[in-house]
Amino acid sequence: MKNLYGKKISKAIFISMIAFNIFLTACEKEDTKDKKNDKTTTTQETSTQAVATPSEPIDDGKGVGPIKSVTIPTTLDKKLVEEGKKIFEMKCSACHNIDTKKVGPALKGVILRRKPEWIMNMIMNPSGMTQKDPTAKKLLGEYMTQMADQTIDEKSARTILEYLRSNDTK
Repeated sequence: MKNLYGKKISKAIFISMIAFNIFLTACEKEDTKDKKNDKTTTTQETSTQAVATPSEPIDDGKGVGPIKSVTIPTTLDKKLVEEGKKIFEMKCSACHNIDTKKVGPALKGVILRRKPEWIMNMIMNPSGMTQKDPTAKKLLGEYMTQMADQTIDEKSARTILEYLRSNDTK
């Protein structure tokens, strides 16, 4: 009985050892395949990164959008100020105050901090600005809210700019 029992154990051990060796061999082949795939993936990632990374545009402080140049007279245009105030109150005041933060930043002093082109581009192209302009990206990160696109045209943006100028020259 012991011999029979002992033989059964030996056969079981032998079969287990063979199964274990097969398992190890299979795992070893998988590791080799994974390592080859890792090398290929790394090479592909590196080459993709090199091709897909365009040079960053130079930040000229004018922002991203249709406004490339704005001529600002030294004196305020009172008619533009009044029109800009109306549009500001209608479209901007839900998120902006002049003196205090709301959903967006307080706008007192914005004329001193930003170029007129940047301000008008932000008014007219807020999503493009927050995607590509470093200053707008930073503001989005700080306020965690995308400025709403109010579909403001260039003429209206210019009146809002004049209204903001009027607040900064008082």
